[in-house]
Amino acid sequence: MTLLTLPADDRELSPYTGWTRAHWIRVADAILDGARRHTSPGGALVRYPGQPGGYGADVDALEGFARTFMLASFRIAGDPTGTVALAERYARGFAAGVDPASPERWLRPDEVDQAKVESAALALGLHLTRDQIWARFSDETRAHVVDYLSGFLGASYPPNNWAWFRIIVAQFLASVGAEHRPDDIESDLALLDSFERGGGWSSDGHERSYDHYCGWALPFYPVIWADMVKGDPRWADRIERSRAALDDYLDDALHLIGSDGAPLFQGRSLTYRFATAGPAWAAVFGGSSRHDLGVLRRAASGQLAHFVARGAPGADGVLPIGWHGPWRAMAQRYSGPGSPYWAAKGLLGIALPEDHSVWSATELPLPAEQGAFTRVIEAPGWIASGADDGIVRVVNHGTDHRHEGSRDADGPLYARLGYSTATAPALAGDTVIDPLDSHVGLLRGGAASHRSGFARGALTACDGNTALAASTARARWPEELAGEPDHGSGDAVVRAAVGPLVDTVSLVRGAWEVRFVRVRAGETVDHDGVVRIGGWPLTGDIVDAGEAWIRTDRLASRVVALHGTADAGTTELGDVTPLEGTTSVPSIAAEAVSGEWIVAAVFLGEPESAERAPTATRDASDTWRITWPEGGATDIDPASASPAARRL
Repeated sequence: MTLLTLPADDRELSPYTGWTRAHWIRVADAILDGARRHTSPGGALVRYPGQPGGYGADVDALEGFARTFMLASFRIAGDPTGTVALAERYARGFAAGVDPASPERWLRPDEVDQAKVESAALALGLHLTRDQIWARFSDETRAHVVDYLSGFLGASYPPNNWAWFRIIVAQFLASVGAEHRPDDIESDLALLDSFERGGGWSSDGHERSYDHYCGWALPFYPVIWADMVKGDPRWADRIERSRAALDDYLDDALHLIGSDGAPLFQGRSLTYRFATAGPAWAAVFGGSSRHDLGVLRRAASGQLAHFVARGAPGADGVLPIGWHGPWRAMAQRYSGPGSPYWAAKGLLGIALPEDHSVWSATELPLPAEQGAFTRVIEAPGWIASGADDGIVRVVNHGTDHRHEGSRDADGPLYARLGYSTATAPALAGDTVIDPLDSHVGLLRGGAASHRSGFARGALTACDGNTALAASTARARWPEELAGEPDHGSGDAVVRAAVGPLVDTVSLVRGAWEVRFVRVRAGETVDHDGVVRIGGWPLTGDIVDAGEAWIRTDRLASRVVALHGTADAGTTELGDVTPLEGTTSVPSIAAEAVSGEWIVAAVFLGEPESAERAPTATRDASDTWRITWPEGGATDIDPASASPAARRL
């Protein structure tokens, strides 16, 4: 793939990325030009090459138009006079798409559910380009647009971020004097309120569903909607609350970006890539953020630059399904060739004119560039940590895209104990159903137990550098899966063998996690009597490996037994992640003595820092002292951190 040619860097204005508004415009124009080359004769369908998605080629082509139109609307809004030809192009396509007699007419929201998603992108874009595109339509085309979008009114949708799609559509219809069912807006807002979990976070639905939708959807659309209803006093308090919530969310989200601009690799729909820049731009677009414009632009530019430097998009302006390059195996059921262009959300900033103050604000560093940190993130149950290597790690004791007590299979994108900005969980191969990487599993017939549906335990900062998190899972081994379409969260289980409770407690400082594991006493269940503790998956050219450690030129992954004896090893998994290269995982296996703690240290970071591990000692009262390699110690009673026994 040929990399996109970019303007010259400006290291005085942007000391961390070198990026200016000209860089953003260059990327947007490349994507829009790529869309033009794949557009149908009438302009309504953008048919990108590639294997069709689960909803068929016609939906894929609608996505290709709607999502690049959203990007075009940002481009037009930020430069109305310089984008006349672009506005004409998309207006022509719109007219063909909504015309029921057109050979290129779009599938409607009342025909296929995915069109409900795309109708929101269409309505959002029409709102931002009201004077450039809506004003250009004939009366007949306007009537067709209203008729098309009205297919969403009163219709059902999944109870998650899709609620915002109907709100955006209804609000646009209201703005042009069309019937819009105000009760829909009220009920949708009430549903969204029920997802709020504090600290600026909302779950993407009623389950423990925390991922990038918590940024590129749930706080993103309120900013657009606020622009649609500005001046209406009925909504003033809600708008103020949503802007404050976005700022609170960014307090955490800015800690989840690596110094190289890589976002956290966790959750579904990751092929949307730099849509992760959306919440930073939403805060700027909203106009009242307490975050400095320099750090918001640095966060957004860093994430887009991360992908562009790795060929997404390349010079052809195309975004294939994948992360950096193409990797079709990461697609969810709903992912087709047009899906990746939801990445457009991350380019909202170009809707701001070139004289907006964000473009002249000097970049400021991200948290990952300011030294080591440990941060408790309450809603998703995460500990985020950074060392001096610029990598962000998340230890996960609160997110699985399930309810507590669920017996369904683990989803690699949600239920692993660890996610980072430098690694990816195994998404293909045997370990999808037999978890190994960033996992604790009780073995039965050599296969590891799953942990989804776990109960949350303690989640707390211990001191300025260390934090603690815990969870307890009912071990189970899926024996028959339902074979449901992949939506990223793991399959439903038809039949499983059920085992004992397994407690896991994590003590985190920088690049190290000390992991306490025990099979809870008092339960006799058939298993192998072995606990396997898997470390971070490392993808790339492995230059060295040993017992329970692996190393590339840049990174090392290691697992060390701190108490008792354990068998150590590494497992090569092959091409199982969207990152380039082969993935390997270190692990240890130790005897599972009921009620006794197994203690291990798990590391991801620079190779030289992996050589000295923490140590663990226990006193007569079962308090453990963890002594850290750089000095200092933390005392912990892992039993008190584990949740009380309950029905799981």
